[in-house]
Amino acid sequence: MRKLTLVLLCLISSLLPAQKLNNQKEAVAQSSQNISGQTVHQSVQLETDRVFNKLVNIRRAFHENPELAGKEKQTQEKIKQYLLDLGLEVQTDHYGHSVIGILKGDQKGKKIAWRADMDALPNDYPDPETFKSKIKGIQHGCGHDIHMAIGLGIAEVLSKNKKSLKGTIYFIFQPEEETFKGAKEMLNNGLLSKINPDEIYGLHVTATPVGQIMVKPGEMFAYQKKIRIQLKKGLSEEELNGLTKKISNSLFRASPGSNPWEIQSIVDPKIGLTNPDTIFKDYLFTDGKFNIYSKNNESFLEAYLYETNSFNLDKIIPEVQKIVEDNGYKNQLLSISFVQENPTVINNEKLTTSAIEILQNLYGKNAVASDYGQIPFFNDDFAYFQQKIPGVYFFLGGSNFEKGVIAMNHSPNFQVDEESIRIGVKSFSSLMIERLSRN
Repeated sequence: MRKLTLVLLCLISSLLPAQKLNNQKEAVAQSSQNISGQTVHQSVQLETDRVFNKLVNIRRAFHENPELAGKEKQTQEKIKQYLLDLGLEVQTDHYGHSVIGILKGDQKGKKIAWRADMDALPNDYPDPETFKSKIKGIQHGCGHDIHMAIGLGIAEVLSKNKKSLKGTIYFIFQPEEETFKGAKEMLNNGLLSKINPDEIYGLHVTATPVGQIMVKPGEMFAYQKKIRIQLKKGLSEEELNGLTKKISNSLFRASPGSNPWEIQSIVDPKIGLTNPDTIFKDYLFTDGKFNIYSKNNESFLEAYLYETNSFNLDKIIPEVQKIVEDNGYKNQLLSISFVQENPTVINNEKLTTSAIEILQNLYGKNAVASDYGQIPFFNDDFAYFQQKIPGVYFFLGGSNFEKGVIAMNHSPNFQVDEESIRIGVKSFSSLMIERLSRN
């Protein structure tokens, strides 16, 4: 996010005296060299390389033995034992098959949480890996096995650097993400009465190039809403299809000639997420055709909507109502409502800016790629944590196009270049060390 960082620095410089801004820049440099120490981050890289093969092996074990949401029992046991072997305090009584590892640094300070999701998907897509799932109909087709390996890797690397930690890190291994239930239920079951982190971080592997970290302040995904239109029975199939087509056309908004539903385009340098003119910003569309069905002498029209701008959400139902009435169906209309509207991931601006600056300062300006859009279709219940705790959610690239490895989540032949584990552990271990050192 290089260009955004420059814009932010310009904004800051317009508000602060030049000398004060220079002092802040010097303080940033001192943070990496003195507060945390250059040798600490060298140690992070060495420890990451040392444990890399072990992390690859445990990732493959997770991949071979996937467990669905609510059934992550073996996964829980593997994570629990791994953390206990590191000397961490471990809690498993928060909700379901969750695991929390607690790493206390040798120095007092604030509290930070790192979250990794645990569950697999109910599908039987082709899997080109030699270590494919041993359980028919269940796969790690979204990358949560990678997430767990990275979380365990960060815990191990930081446990070897306890003397440099100024505070406490909670490693939250969360079940039931795919059902959008785990994070919410952990909070509802009193998570924050037992641990109370000041900040929270997490990631998701995605189809961008291997090791590429991508993040931005604000929304990472589009807002997803499921709309339902309830009508008195009596309209013909032709009338219902015609009405839904008019609704879809009326709600559609996108840059000219673009198709933001073509999710594979997120990696296209000309129109993808890293381009300021990406097609994945400022859009609204329905996900395919409406589902039309009848029940109890009534007709129901349902579809998912994807909107990038939160300010437009309240306008959707009134607009749909107007379309229905303008087409002569006012007397048939019974109700219009959102029957599903999960929150979306929204990154804290201050923490995101800090994370970008830290990673670029330590690992170079190319350590973080610019993200200019919002991805449709996908979402993450990490959003529930962010409602309670300021946090940042990163995308981590897992594709290696030269090797034919494409990390397109929830798709046939989903693969992840395991080098992304190394990049994730190294980068985010350093980030945790630096964030603990800052007020």
